[in-house]
Amino acid sequence: MRQREEFGWPVRVYWEDTDAGGIVFYANYLKFFERARTEWLRSLGIHQRELRESSGGMFVVGAAALDYHRPARLDDQILVTARITELGRASLVLEQQAWLLDDQGRRVQLLCEGRIRIGWVNAAQMKPARIPATLLQVLNP
Repeated sequence: MRQREEFGWPVRVYWEDTDAGGIVFYANYLKFFERARTEWLRSLGIHQRELRESSGGMFVVGAAALDYHRPARLDDQILVTARITELGRASLVLEQQAWLLDDQGRRVQLLCEGRIRIGWVNAAQMKPARIPATLLQVLNP
């Protein structure tokens, strides 16, 4: 597989993202990562609802491992990235990171990083299946 470029999606931290201490609740990084993966697919011309309707399949998360380094806080601007590290016939692995940005939009601190494995399933039966060849071509040009 050719090295694919990293995709980045900006996120502002809102009250709803924080816990009683004013820092991002740890599980919300999974939401941030999900949004970045969805927007990454959109940037490739892949719309998940249309994909499910046309192919009968969809991506599901099979595994997630996260490391937390520093907390994000209310009003922080962060950048959530996604990059494919492994691409198989039925699943792929993405490396994702959340970075604190400064006022000029530069990365200043790694907040959280994760390794997320997503698999392709037949949506009706929720059973593993091969990723359609046309989709693999988009994911690995």
